[in-house]
Amino acid sequence: MESWEFGRMLRRWRDRVTPEAAGIPVGRRRRATGLRREELAGLAGISADYLTRLEQGRATAPSAQVVESLARALRLADTERDLLYQLAGHAAPGHDVVSSRVTASVQRLLDRLSANPVVVYDATWTLVLANAAYDALMGDTTGWRGLERNAVWRNLAGRTSRVVHTAQEQADHEARLVADLRLTASRYPADRSLQRLVTELAAGCPRFTSLWEAEAPPPMPEPTRRKVIDHPAVGRLTLDCDTLVVAFDDLRITVYSAEPRTPDADRLALAIVLGTQSLVD
Repeated sequence: MESWEFGRMLRRWRDRVTPEAAGIPVGRRRRATGLRREELAGLAGISADYLTRLEQGRATAPSAQVVESLARALRLADTERDLLYQLAGHAAPGHDVVSSRVTASVQRLLDRLSANPVVVYDATWTLVLANAAYDALMGDTTGWRGLERNAVWRNLAGRTSRVVHTAQEQADHEARLVADLRLTASRYPADRSLQRLVTELAAGCPRFTSLWEAEAPPPMPEPTRRKVIDHPAVGRLTLDCDTLVVAFDDLRITVYSAEPRTPDADRLALAIVLGTQSLVD
């Protein structure tokens, strides 16, 4: 890796992004016009120490996932993103692999939705990003690593969730996820990361194998667009849940909302305040 040049470009692009553009509150005593190191690290989901070593050329092997996270946090144009991959020693992802790219235009859309819980998954149902309101509603996602970031694994492995499902609803949900992943695998046969994901799911989740190998998945009812969430502080609330698909990059954007001036809207607002107040003190 051209580590010195990689670090130089990170510093240059970090200085270019304003806190306002990144959705970061600006205090009165702020002198830096761009992002602070710890701010970029937080946006990219890496430690400030690791970012420091990257910028100084002392860390020389960032993964493709880290590069993509940095490109997204820095709001790089496509040509700049491709350059960052090249400087990190990676080929920029092509159309034959699952994308986790969030373009600047999609990011602007997400910024407008910041008051609502929003989560973004790629076509393998691997978490790309979750905003602060989503973490406040559903629980902190910032510590998720590896397979834990994949919704198929989390459901089949029985990881705790605040979404309330009956046993049948949960079974149908799992079957839909696996069926969708199988469609993704058929669209991206050359994606080695996707192949590894399927292998890991098969090794760790016996139910995955039975669902994956089913010759003709049984017809399933459409998922409800309303979900019941059992929040530990505000109790149960029922929310509208809409999933939008970014066609070119094959992303799934799920947005939670409540009818204004209803008890559910009040509980959602309280959950978000309770979950984010430490971020704005």
